Amino acid sequence: MAKTKTTFFCQNCGAQHTQWVGQCGSCKEWNTIVEEVIQKEEKRNWKSPSNSQKRVAKPLRVEDIQLNPEERFGTKNQELDTVLGGGLVKGAVVLLGGEPGIGKSTLLLQIALQIPQKVLYVSGEESQSQIKMRAERIEGKNPNCLILTETNTQQIFKNIEEVKPDVLVIDSIQTLHTDTIEASPGSISQIRETSAELIKFAKETATPVLLIGHINKEGHIAGPKILEHMVDVVLQFEGDRNHTYRILRSQKNRFGSTAELGIYEMLSDGLREVSNPSEILISKKDADLSGTAIASTLEGIRPLMIEIQALVSTAVYGTPQRTTTGYNLKRLHMILAVLEKRAGFKLGAKDVFLNVTGGIHVDDPAIDLAVVAAILSSNQDLAINPDVCFAAEVGLAGEIRPVSKIDQRITEAEKLGYKTFVTSKYNKITSKNHSIKLILVSKIEEAFATLFA
Repeated sequence: MAKTKTTFFCQNCGAQHTQWVGQCGSCKEWNTIVEEVIQKEEKRNWKSPSNSQKRVAKPLRVEDIQLNPEERFGTKNQELDTVLGGGLVKGAVVLLGGEPGIGKSTLLLQIALQIPQKVLYVSGEESQSQIKMRAERIEGKNPNCLILTETNTQQIFKNIEEVKPDVLVIDSIQTLHTDTIEASPGSISQIRETSAELIKFAKETATPVLLIGHINKEGHIAGPKILEHMVDVVLQFEGDRNHTYRILRSQKNRFGSTAELGIYEMLSDGLREVSNPSEILISKKDADLSGTAIASTLEGIRPLMIEIQALVSTAVYGTPQRTTTGYNLKRLHMILAVLEKRAGFKLGAKDVFLNVTGGIHVDDPAIDLAVVAAILSSNQDLAINPDVCFAAEVGLAGEIRPVSKIDQRITEAEKLGYKTFVTSKYNKITSKNHSIKLILVSKIEEAFATLFA
């Protein structure tokens, strides 16, 4: 056996060091450097079938390469299929990350119980009885769904050879360990080695592998960054645990677009797909209230109508408070400075609280005009007509700037019954058949005069 070699890894960011140090030079965290074995023994892991022969790769000209479309199959979950680009690709490795308790295991177990293919669900975190209790709450009965509680990859591959599943689910990659590495589960070396074994299995057998990954306190998937480079698809499951809505985003996808997203509602019987999220993100109220405005935003290529709430009040203490939920605080400071300097609204001595309803976080600059409208509505204590929605970016000079895909935003507003759409007059609106009333403005003052005249 070869001589054992060791090196030092940061357990927070995965940076490699030649010797032990107290502070990691990459992430500046203290006492996160540990020694791990990198020289592995020759022990059995996943092996290709004995009759398979390795094909020698040859260089080809681009025009001589034949394009073979990926073979896909649906997961019976429209939102997930949309994010994946049309379904699971055979041999693809999908990594799903998210906060603890957000619904990662529920989503993949729900998929395993819905699809007709044979699924091997491997759990290193829960017992079979715990998974059984969750499965009884979830809709879907798949007689070909097999549950295995195991963390050793050698034992997992023995079961794979016996079962021969069409889909493999691993919950989670941080709990697995292999005998070829003398390190604890969840360490950098173990994650890298077990992932490499599963990826090799997926590619050589054309079996889709779904991995659940833990995240660290910064919100990134725990373990070495190379894990995200090795897999084919990286999905992020987001949401506020105090709200029932979840968003599934694609951060990397070798077989489709990363602009798609899926929206779910967490219920007692599992995750429900939300086909029209605009209706659930807008509050139902009997009376018109000041400080609320409807914005048209894009999540991926899907237009959504969201509600912006603002509260402006006289500051009790010397320093005014600025608090946001679901919106960038620095951008709020910029908008308040623009309103003060360019439009003449005295908000320097006012507390400003901003909230995006539904528990989602929005980075689209097209909601700037709705933020301005909600702030001015609360400051003036004048309600905005609930049939009005906004889509425009606000510049530092107080100008109203155009936004992308304006026709899709207008069409979505029409579909949901809005009567008036306020946007920049510099937008290039290609369709002339919109039945909704368009109000085109170029400055904040024009928007204020239009809304509160």
